[in-house]
Amino acid sequence: MYKVVVPGDFISEEAERAGEGTYVEDGKVYAMSYGIVEEREEIKVVALSGKYMPAKGDVVIGRIAEISFPFWIVDIASPYEARLHVSEFAEGRDKIEFGSMSRYLDVDDFIVAKVMDVNVLMRIELALKEEFKMSGVGRLVEIPHTKVPRVIGRSGSMIKTLKEKCNCFIFIAKNGRIWIKGSEADMNLASEVILKIVNEAHTSGLTDRVTNFLDSFRRDKEKGEEK
Repeated sequence: MYKVVVPGDFISEEAERAGEGTYVEDGKVYAMSYGIVEEREEIKVVALSGKYMPAKGDVVIGRIAEISFPFWIVDIASPYEARLHVSEFAEGRDKIEFGSMSRYLDVDDFIVAKVMDVNVLMRIELALKEEFKMSGVGRLVEIPHTKVPRVIGRSGSMIKTLKEKCNCFIFIAKNGRIWIKGSEADMNLASEVILKIVNEAHTSGLTDRVTNFLDSFRRDKEKGEEK
């Protein structure tokens, strides 16, 4: 079960294991911020403020963080880890053993998954989407999950503009991870514009400014190629 702490809460007497989000006083470990205690090799407090909180039905981009039969433990850019069961593969649980799990998904692989369940203990169960593995030439961009609606735009207007004018495949997940595929130059442009949207998300007229920026960029590029 996850332990939620507030600044000043006592966590442990193992001062040598104190990590991020904690401080040591009189040989004891205390919480430095409001968050969730994570105890592995180090004792950390993962801040809750602004973090993505998964909900059933969300489609996320996850990173395989650990293999713990019969699950892959998945980082979904949340204070809580998610689990993907081996039965998600056609071979089923009985035919995939611990030693062979990495042949299907290995640590640091990125996947597209759907949140199937989140229980009261924040145990998160995932299911793979059809095109689940992020492979080939591409780029992952991470933004605050709260800015995802702004990158998508009203009725999908912003993301449509980005795809068309950056000439890229762009997939935006609910947890703030964005997968971009295209030429190196086009991915650079798409990444730059996405960060521009994030930084100016609070302003009005953003879609028009982004469109004008991209049109101007393309015109300048075409003029340069003509010389």
